[in-house]
Amino acid sequence: MIHIVTPANEFRYREEMEQVWRLRHEVFVKEKGWIDLDRPDGREIDRFDTPHAIHFLAIEAGRVIGYSRLLPTTRPHLLSDVMPQLCEGERPSGHDTWEWTRQAVARSHRARGKAVNPVSLALLTGIVEWGMAHGVRQLVLQMPTLYLLHVVQLHFRARPLGLPQAISGEDIIATTAEFDERTLARLRAVRRDAAPVLAPSYTYIAA
Repeated sequence: MIHIVTPANEFRYREEMEQVWRLRHEVFVKEKGWIDLDRPDGREIDRFDTPHAIHFLAIEAGRVIGYSRLLPTTRPHLLSDVMPQLCEGERPSGHDTWEWTRQAVARSHRARGKAVNPVSLALLTGIVEWGMAHGVRQLVLQMPTLYLLHVVQLHFRARPLGLPQAISGEDIIATTAEFDERTLARLRAVRRDAAPVLAPSYTYIAA
């Protein structure tokens, strides 16, 4: 199941969030080499991890094996404050538009030979389930250009916001990715599981 952590329920997930910070450090600092994020305590936490962020945790047998984060575009986020050069026109913003960041999967759960990792698919399905229930119609992403085809194949309507630029050794492009019932149906078909992925109990406080 995919668990959503917000300020309203974070007291139930303190141990799991500690695992999140360390998973993020392992993936983004150690593997990707984003040394600006390095901290002596081995926890990757940035200035956008505020009470307005929504955390999606893939948990298996008490262990966090995958993670994603959504940030409201009505507040500071990566595209607005860190990588504004990726957006050549008007920056998308609004209560129906959230930024998807910090996608991470534990090394032990990365499937080779698959276009999209099953844990990543489950996380993205959970994001779409949550978004459709809360009036969200699109995501903002900054991603390697090679991933753009996968996004379209999952039936998101992706629209580049500018040309790719080299960041940390990768060609990164910013896009919006609109979704609807067809996107959710496609995600469930690819996963070969039509059941909802979100854990049943969570509370969301509007940003």
